[in-house]
Amino acid sequence: MQVQSVIGKTPVTMLAGAIALALSIAPVTGYAQTTADPAPPAQAGAESTQDAKNLDAVVVTGFRASLQQALDIKREEVGVVDAIVAEDIADFPDLNLAESLQRIPGVSIARDAGEGRQISVRGLGPDFTRVRINGMEALTTAGGTDSSGGANRGRGFDFNVFASELFNSLKVRKTASADVEEGSLGATVDLQTARPFDYDGLTFVAGGQLGFNDLSRDTDPRATALISNTWMDGRFGALLSVAYTDRRLTEEGHSTVRWDNGPSSGGFAASSPFAAARLPSTFHPRIPRYGVMEHDQQRLGVTSALQFKVSDKTELGLDLLYAKFDATRTENFLNGISFSRTGTGKPQTVVLDGEVDEHGNLVYGRFNNVDVRSEARYDELTTKFTQANFYGEHKFSDDFALSGQIGRAKSEFDNPIQTTVTLDRNNVQGYSYDYRGNSRLPVIDNGFDVNDPNAWSFANGVSEIRLRPQASQNTFDNRQLDFRWNVAPGFKIKGGVQSKKYQFESSESRRASELVVPALPPGTNMADLTRRVALQGTSVGGNNDSSWLIPNIDAFNRLFGIYSNNGIFAVSPDVASARGNNRSVEEKDLGYYLQADFSTQLGRIPLSGNFGVRHVKTKQSSTGFALAGTTPVLTTVGRDYNDTLPSLNLVADITPDFLIRFGASKVMSRPGLGNLTPGVTVSVSGGNRVVSGGNPLLEPFRAKTYDLGFEWYFAEESLLGLGLFYKDIDTFVQTSREIRPYNTSGLPDELLAGTGALPTDEFQFNIPVNTPGGKLRGLELSYQQPFTFLPSFWHDFGVQFNYTYVDSKIQYVTAAGASSLKTDLVGLSKNAYNATLYFEGDRFSARVSAAYRDDYLTTVPGRNNADVEGTKGTTTIDMSASWKISDQLELTVEGLNLTDEYNDQWVDSAADRVSVYHHTGRQYFLGLRYKM
Repeated sequence: MQVQSVIGKTPVTMLAGAIALALSIAPVTGYAQTTADPAPPAQAGAESTQDAKNLDAVVVTGFRASLQQALDIKREEVGVVDAIVAEDIADFPDLNLAESLQRIPGVSIARDAGEGRQISVRGLGPDFTRVRINGMEALTTAGGTDSSGGANRGRGFDFNVFASELFNSLKVRKTASADVEEGSLGATVDLQTARPFDYDGLTFVAGGQLGFNDLSRDTDPRATALISNTWMDGRFGALLSVAYTDRRLTEEGHSTVRWDNGPSSGGFAASSPFAAARLPSTFHPRIPRYGVMEHDQQRLGVTSALQFKVSDKTELGLDLLYAKFDATRTENFLNGISFSRTGTGKPQTVVLDGEVDEHGNLVYGRFNNVDVRSEARYDELTTKFTQANFYGEHKFSDDFALSGQIGRAKSEFDNPIQTTVTLDRNNVQGYSYDYRGNSRLPVIDNGFDVNDPNAWSFANGVSEIRLRPQASQNTFDNRQLDFRWNVAPGFKIKGGVQSKKYQFESSESRRASELVVPALPPGTNMADLTRRVALQGTSVGGNNDSSWLIPNIDAFNRLFGIYSNNGIFAVSPDVASARGNNRSVEEKDLGYYLQADFSTQLGRIPLSGNFGVRHVKTKQSSTGFALAGTTPVLTTVGRDYNDTLPSLNLVADITPDFLIRFGASKVMSRPGLGNLTPGVTVSVSGGNRVVSGGNPLLEPFRAKTYDLGFEWYFAEESLLGLGLFYKDIDTFVQTSREIRPYNTSGLPDELLAGTGALPTDEFQFNIPVNTPGGKLRGLELSYQQPFTFLPSFWHDFGVQFNYTYVDSKIQYVTAAGASSLKTDLVGLSKNAYNATLYFEGDRFSARVSAAYRDDYLTTVPGRNNADVEGTKGTTTIDMSASWKISDQLELTVEGLNLTDEYNDQWVDSAADRVSVYHHTGRQYFLGLRYKM
């Protein structure tokens, strides 16, 4: 089964084609790159970036030059800002933007399919970070494996949609100011694509790489190109850039879908000889399994830009961005399904023998009457992102100017095929698992030949065919008008108004019953309906079932026509288990701000800064299925709320090379989209049974923030910095979780129709509630220096290092509102660091980078009788090297994830029970880069 897609001639691609044609016939005038101004006139910080261009500095090139430019931007900003610019992005060995951003102090990433997907800033997760592209807020969402969050229907930005080569500037704004719109507790991330005025004359850059993954054993091509030119004495310019990646990889390992205790799901059979397994203090894996996931991804990005300096007083510009992320994914598992099944599952399972460790973990077990399942899932996924942004500025005088922008950003995620087919063998004798040799990779013996087609059955009422097509869409329409008035030397007033409309829509369809499957026609051979998969690069010891047969979904489709949308294979959004994902949220935000920028003297100390206030009104409308008695009714709930957000930023130049910064502000972040839905969602997938509720009247997150920073620019291109930050989170939104039988909830049994679940089954109930927040405090250390003071070739070395410490305690609550745990924020790593050692010679350059983050929590309170759930810390090592064959041609070598880090997810802070343990292998690239 393959994804077939055609990129239509959207306005973006039509204009891009016209720009490319114009650029290709232009005369060559030479190449010289200048420092980019990464902000449109309407974007905050544009003036300080321009100031950074004019700093006197030692002339350096390559990677060192980009580090120097980033330092210049940081030094000239009033607030706390970190940046990556120009070649800095192109030269880092990164697959996408998230992996580039993790080089910035305070930024950590979460991965999906072996690459960065989302970021956390200063311990605050993806939903608390707002992203602007070319000065305008945007949101991209994609689909992931269930263990990495699945399809994104929240506010977190999926950075894996974009190649890092599309952008020439990344900024992370960690302090608030009135001229930067609201919505972030963590940081505002500004992504800037290249513009023609960033270059002098005709510029052409192209590169190609061929990659190899040592687990999948596949080769992966990457290509980038940029062409830019200016005319009319540099007053008009056009630019086009393209980036393409084709990536195939394998992800494999072991998972459990969490652990639970002896009495759960009805308890083990009372006749079990090993009685300790039935105790409430004994925990076992819910679905012990091996898994092999096959990913095939294509990433295409196109940027176009026009700039026109109409006169010395007027400048206009247009930025266009198109990105498409196509993927297919198979997820293949060999499951011990009984341990999470009620009825004919766990209550019939006999525990013959076992061993319990000091934490109550049943680390070894031998069982009779175990239901075993072979499961194959196939997804086709596409994310298409488009953005058009028109901006301009007019100077009425040397002291007064107006600037504005208008644009739209749209992200469309489509998962038209999400199909799961299962084969089953019930009541297996002699099933066993053994974690005693390795707590992460057990030896599993299923008790029969899992590679024998005749050992498997496909039976109505037992096996499943799940068809779950789904989609989501996020759209931002933005209009902004700002003024800037130089009232007097050293005093400037800025103000403006912004109107923003955000729309989120989600849809899903399902079959009426996923347990209704047709009988196999007479003479059908199960061998024709299966294929074999195996763990290739994961050692799980001997006497195990590390290869097995899975359903061949293509063969099932040819036999039964499962995509016909007719009969038992018809799908509908009106199915009870699908209704919860058919919902929408609309927000209309109207904001005003007024800000004063000043520079003065405090005695003999230069002091500059800004103070201001921003007021925003949010008009929210949420639509979803709520219950009127026992009948689901499409319901819309509206509400308004207002926020007034003052801010202050100061920077004192104690000496020309030593700065002290201070910032204070009130900030807000809007609730998660899934939490705003009226009504409830019922989801059943195998042994996972979940009821999720919504609350459209949730208050947003609100906090007071304080920053104190010390920066010592002790030598050229060098920095030693310390940043202290404190956030007092006043209002918080958390999800309370409770496990109990469905029939104790008061919900109608009709919501379970077609799911195969019984009213007496235990479900996990998720309910969002407003709670008091807590304190978050931390520090950032930064050190950067080229070793120019060393003799000989040693002076070409240099280092960049940062370390972040974050501490926070939030009071979590139960479903009844009672206090439970007081512990870290979800997604917070207490310790994180990034380090890069580089060598920058005349022809040869090389870098080695390490990124580390501590363990972090993912679910609080935990599910299935665990206190919490989390992910273990990782240390990722990457490298890159290049050799200049000539002034125009360069040979490149890169290595990513050189330690082949595992995604290690766990449940229970004391017992450390494995939930997911997957890896994706090492990635290598060999390429050429050409510049003209």
